[in-house]
Amino acid sequence: MPSIRFNRNRVRLKRILGIRARLALLAVILVAPLMLERARSLETTRARQIALATEEFSTVAKHSADTQREIIMSVETLLKSSAYIRASTAGIARSCDMLRASLPLNLPWIRSIMIAGQDGRVQCSTDNNNVGLDVSNRPYFRKAQDTRNFVFSDFMLARQEQKPIIMAAYPVSAITGEPDAVLLASVNLAWMSKIMSNLDGRPGISAVLVDSTGTVLAASGDESSLIGQSLDSAPLLSAIAETAMSSDRREGSISFAAADGSRRAVTFTRIADTGSRLILSIDETRVTAAIDQEIRTAYLQAGFVCLFVLLGALIAAEHLIVKPINLLAATAKRFGHGDWLARATTARLPAEFMPLAKAFNAMATKLAQRERELVEANDRLTVIASMDMLSGLANRRGFQSRLDFEWIKAQQHGGELALLMIDVDHFKLFNDTYGHPEGDACLAQLGETLSNIAAAATGFAGRYGGEEFCLLVPNAGADRALEIGEIVRAAVLELGLPHATSGHQCVTVSVGVACARPNPSLRPVDLIEAADAALYAAKHRGRNAVVAHGFIQMVEEGSDAVRAS
Repeated sequence: MPSIRFNRNRVRLKRILGIRARLALLAVILVAPLMLERARSLETTRARQIALATEEFSTVAKHSADTQREIIMSVETLLKSSAYIRASTAGIARSCDMLRASLPLNLPWIRSIMIAGQDGRVQCSTDNNNVGLDVSNRPYFRKAQDTRNFVFSDFMLARQEQKPIIMAAYPVSAITGEPDAVLLASVNLAWMSKIMSNLDGRPGISAVLVDSTGTVLAASGDESSLIGQSLDSAPLLSAIAETAMSSDRREGSISFAAADGSRRAVTFTRIADTGSRLILSIDETRVTAAIDQEIRTAYLQAGFVCLFVLLGALIAAEHLIVKPINLLAATAKRFGHGDWLARATTARLPAEFMPLAKAFNAMATKLAQRERELVEANDRLTVIASMDMLSGLANRRGFQSRLDFEWIKAQQHGGELALLMIDVDHFKLFNDTYGHPEGDACLAQLGETLSNIAAAATGFAGRYGGEEFCLLVPNAGADRALEIGEIVRAAVLELGLPHATSGHQCVTVSVGVACARPNPSLRPVDLIEAADAALYAAKHRGRNAVVAHGFIQMVEEGSDAVRAS
């Protein structure tokens, strides 16, 4: 009993310390130091990542503010150039035409440009729906007339479309010095929000552009619902709304603890020539949490790498060692069960297994060659078994096999099939008179003659038994079958084989012809019986004759003819 238990434990230990386990252990030994070094490097770079993140957010905020300034400057530049055109052009119609032609296509944030008269009524516009509007009561219009300078409005809704816009105004009087029209431009707030889209998806960051009253003009994607609302409605920004809006400084920063306990740093930047401000809020807690999460993810990835290395080692052992051995074993098993085509696929085996696979394949090739030689010998015996050695034609079994094949073929293609049953007249008397050797010679000559006729007619000839022969002709109708039957009868007569006991003094044959179009209601035996019946009729018509059987309406009316000589 102790020896049996020891042997069992030994077998289990071998399984545990098998190829797979050894490769897995080796992989862990190689990968573990790399993973530890990776963990140390992550801890070292953590502080640097936080600093870089803060610097990046500041750069993004500055870029957004600069881009907003560029938008305001492009609007101001366009209005000033349009004002110069208006000041130097006589007539409102001419001014409007030049105004429409001067609107650049590469400034999609400008929705429309208008010219409003001194009375505040829009005289012309790049959008015809704006013509006739009265903007005399709009603060930005009155301020532009009073200050004779560029004015940027606060948030408002377009009167007709009820869409949020801001307006820019520049009076022509700033150029001429005299009361004159005012150039107006409506700015698309959606485009101003797109400029801030580079802040989307950054955790802990919120950015808004507000006008002088604290109304949100534009916001990054996750804050877009604030557009048109007061800054006080944003809980995390309301705490600095008053400080940011009341400050005269161009930019400033505030740090505070939010109501939820998070640390926040808020930076506000004033947009030049306007009362608008860009406010950027950074949740320091969330920013740090994101970096910490990245480090935790890195540790998790390191763990997954170790796991994948272990799995890779197991898979490598499976594919490089275990699977090739199983493949060779399975191939040998198939070959042992009689599958002589079984070969070891060398393309799927590692190079180390190639010699073994090639040796196995060489052995299998030799054994398969012997198997093919045996099959060929068996095929030759099968052919010999289907041949009549005396006449050189197919014997009854071979002929029956060919008839079954041609029957199925004709049934599939809707063709006709003709069968000629041929019997040597008074052959028993021929044997009694001349002896069996002469009788065999006679049958051999008849076989050669029928073989030649069958080849010419694309048919198949056979010896059905004794002195009876048959000729199968595919795709032949009744008339063609009778014609071939007459050829057979005449060819045998022309041989001139002497037959003293025959009325014709030479060997003759009687031929029975039957023709059918195979279908599911007929069988090959029906065609044979019909040809036999026709042969019987030819015998009774005096022999040396050809008779066609009127077989199931396969022969045209009147073709049941008898041809005799």
